[in-house]
Amino acid sequence: MAKILLIEDSPTDTAVLTQLLERNGHEVIARANAEDGIEAARAELPDLVLMDVVLPGMNGFQATRALSRDAATGHIPVLIVSTKGMETDKAWGMRQGARGYVVKPPVEADLVERINALLGG
Repeated sequence: MAKILLIEDSPTDTAVLTQLLERNGHEVIARANAEDGIEAARAELPDLVLMDVVLPGMNGFQATRALSRDAATGHIPVLIVSTKGMETDKAWGMRQGARGYVVKPPVEADLVERINALLGG
């Protein structure tokens, strides 16, 4: 079981993704904006971060960059899960330090496979 930090501002997407992750044996910590998510990542040191891009205030690309460049959180893989599905979005997300990019709505089996790969399982 992994501890996964979900940074997502949509209550519906948060509920759906939390259920999916818990159904697959993971513990979920959810935050509704990037600033709270970064704070939670530093405090909780999750095994993985699922990051939305379109967030109030700081966006997911900025938050991914902040987490990947922080000595305390740089080892935590960030998987972006976003409706922004253009190749330029994916490339930019990876340049910010993301270890993967999944377009919403994710197929459960594909998302679980990507998470397990990033967790080394």
